Amino acid sequence: MTAAVWLALAIYAVLGIAVAAASRRRLGEGAGEFYLAGRRVGGVVSALSYGATTYSAFMMVGLVGLTYAGGVGALGFELIYLSGLGLVVIFGPRFWLVGQRFGYMTPSAMLGDRYASASLAAITALACCVFLVPYSAVQLMGIGYLLSGVSGGAIPFPVGIVIGAGFTLAWALVAGLRSVLWTDVLQVTIMLVTSLIAVAFVIAALGGPGSFIATVEAERGAWLSLPGPGLFRFETFMALTLPWFFFSISNPQVSQRLYTTASLGAMRTMIAGFLVLGFVYTMVSIVFGFSALALLPELDNPDLATAELISSQVIPTSVSVVLIVGIIAAAVSTVDSILLTLAAMVSHDVYRPWSARGARGTREVLAAKLVVVILAVIAVAFASLRLDLISILSVAASIGLLVTVPTIIGAFFWRRGTAAGAITSILVTGLAVIGMQLGGLKPLGIAPAFWSAGLSTLLFVGVSLLTRRRDGDRAHAFIDELRTRLDEHNIR
Repeated sequence: MTAAVWLALAIYAVLGIAVAAASRRRLGEGAGEFYLAGRRVGGVVSALSYGATTYSAFMMVGLVGLTYAGGVGALGFELIYLSGLGLVVIFGPRFWLVGQRFGYMTPSAMLGDRYASASLAAITALACCVFLVPYSAVQLMGIGYLLSGVSGGAIPFPVGIVIGAGFTLAWALVAGLRSVLWTDVLQVTIMLVTSLIAVAFVIAALGGPGSFIATVEAERGAWLSLPGPGLFRFETFMALTLPWFFFSISNPQVSQRLYTTASLGAMRTMIAGFLVLGFVYTMVSIVFGFSALALLPELDNPDLATAELISSQVIPTSVSVVLIVGIIAAAVSTVDSILLTLAAMVSHDVYRPWSARGARGTREVLAAKLVVVILAVIAVAFASLRLDLISILSVAASIGLLVTVPTIIGAFFWRRGTAAGAITSILVTGLAVIGMQLGGLKPLGIAPAFWSAGLSTLLFVGVSLLTRRRDGDRAHAFIDELRTRLDEHNIR
């Protein structure tokens, strides 16, 4: 199979490069083109790209592993994320309207402008880097585990990581978001079609849907209820799902996409399309996890469930090889989106304001490309550590990003919020959460996710009430302008 995998990867690379190169022909000048594809993205492309960006190695590697380890609680965990898309219904039009009115390139730029603080924009950008570079590394780990597992070690784990990073750099650097968008369309098509075909073969190997369900009920009945074998105790389940619910506004690689659609109608198409795609891919991953549990019940590492299932010959080799490429594509699409967004935030909100000449245009884009390369190298180094359980590490990144949620909500709905409150909330809570996660600490027996949400809210509100607003005029202009435009579009 190893030779076939290498051939499939080569074909994938050629197709991806061709798509990225074609997208470059439509690339205009300026940072807005590179970061946001000129704010002219249609609804269908947005939906497919949103799905590719969100669903990564976490799904067909991480969620499969989480199902293998914890059972049906993994389905509830992922459905919480889909329900959190309701936040996009509320915040999506608001992001889009202020982005159109004030020309924001990044979520951190929006916060810096709303609270009249360049320091807040820079701190938000750097905080996102701290939490999202490890999340990017998790995707590269998924690729490494997959290629190493299906090849029996012939493709070493570090080589898999480097392959993933190479694809990421190629897609992100050729034409910025435009190349990411069109390669996402290719990648999400591959990952969805191949996963559906593969799960059909797996179910057939178990004797069909009825026999599959009967086997799981008879042999792994505990996995069909909560807390299952013990992983999904109530506190653990809530701690995992809380950051997942706010993912759509706390993760900048997702919220930045809310600036890119050509219209509010295109945004509605994006949301509807993503809900369908997300539900289908979620169910495929859950069924894959239970299938692995039925066919391969004694795995030591749940994250290897997909790789072992592919290697078991249950799925025809031709389908397995394309499925491998589909899973890699899912991971790559997430990493290139994250690194491009982080590069935009660092170059636009850290480098440009503080550079000697206020870098703009070509210089800013060049800085962003350099940041993409640097962050990719850091992600590769982090992935090489091989930390355990991809799904848990993915949530850990979102726990850190929860610290930005009160500031984001306050930007749209609370005039009294101040830059001091926002900065204190993000910095203090961010450092506290890092300490808790590195030390495995649960102060007062409370999980870091609850500390992240609660402490950041308390500090944002408390410090805002104790400090004077330097941004009073700006806050009024931002919110009043938003309300006017919401009324124009009959949005409540």
